[in-house]
Amino acid sequence: MTGKLEGKVAIITGASAGIGEATAIALAAEGAQVVIAARRSDRLDTVAQKITENGGKVLPIVTDVTDEAQVKNLVDKAIAAWGRVDILVNNAGIAVIGEIDGGNTANWRRMIDINVLGVMYATHSVLPILKAQNSGHIVNISSVAGRTARAGIGIYNATKWGINGFSEALRQEVYQHNIRVTIIEPGLVDTEINDLIDDPIAKQRSEERRKTVTPLESEDIAAAIVYAVTQPPRVNVNEILIRPTQQGW
Repeated sequence: MTGKLEGKVAIITGASAGIGEATAIALAAEGAQVVIAARRSDRLDTVAQKITENGGKVLPIVTDVTDEAQVKNLVDKAIAAWGRVDILVNNAGIAVIGEIDGGNTANWRRMIDINVLGVMYATHSVLPILKAQNSGHIVNISSVAGRTARAGIGIYNATKWGINGFSEALRQEVYQHNIRVTIIEPGLVDTEINDLIDDPIAKQRSEERRKTVTPLESEDIAAAIVYAVTQPPRVNVNEILIRPTQQGW
């Protein structure tokens, strides 16, 4: 059976693990040719091997999304290999949480560089291509933290609220070119995103909170993305908020 994304080309950032890896595998399973990007070449090669072994088509490209030149290179190589880009999944992101007072401002800059500027760079690079095609789909991974604010995660909140605002403005700018924009807002997901927390109090709070629910799996988020990008061209799923059943916040 032909997949719903046969002939489509998808770029996924942060594809070496977690939601990015699961999304790359899921889109490839639907027939998309996937360009997977991340900084860790060994992990990227492992993901590529999984996709290839399942009969998928994949192009791994080591990319640091905070470097605009590397992001442009990513898009250029996708075009050189497969001639088009249909889907961009801006997934690369980190969560370094902790209170604002006494916070590590270097971590703040790093989070903004990856979570916000990385999304903007990739979007900026693909837009001329999508406009020329008069079609395309940009999926930005936000968070529940992009809809609600909570003490202790203020900077992460700022990055995800920023992505939500950016995405809606983008949608309004590009809809007449048949370009769709979707925000995915996961709640608690069982990924390595919290591994970078270096504030011991924040880490303890995060771990305690995680013990109270059964978290989502990366594959749950990938399924939501597949749902959004496989809708008929007349349908633009603007936003998907997806929490674990037991998550009350």
